[in-house]
Amino acid sequence: MFAFAIVVMPGLRDLEDGALLRAFQRIDGVIQDNQPLFMVMWVGSIVALLGALGLGLASLGTVDRALLVLASVAYFGGVHAPTVAINIPLNNQVQSLELANMDAAELRAARTAFETRWNRWNTIRTAFALASVTFMVILLVRG
Repeated sequence: MFAFAIVVMPGLRDLEDGALLRAFQRIDGVIQDNQPLFMVMWVGSIVALLGALGLGLASLGTVDRALLVLASVAYFGGVHAPTVAINIPLNNQVQSLELANMDAAELRAARTAFETRWNRWNTIRTAFALASVTFMVILLVRG
């Protein structure tokens, strides 16, 4: 999310409407084809945090338990929930576009419907991911 926020989407910003949409189709297509390393990181982050939560709730003190819960809520509520509810549906809308059959006005409308909302929610997801990592680092340092 961070890389998309500071590199990928700013890099695509200056492209013409059809080129931006096609580039995003290709980038997202790699993810949707279950790119193995991406899937390990995505699913692994869920498993790791659930494991830490399960172990931590039983063994940590009050402050550390609160940090772990805050990290988990930030991650699942602020990263995964918007990804599933907003970003993935937007990705799927872009994937469904037949760009070669669209005129300039249709390409502009499709880009407008996608880009601003996707970037806004990616920024929100990035902020929550940073908060989650911050809580986990504090927890680690306290340990």
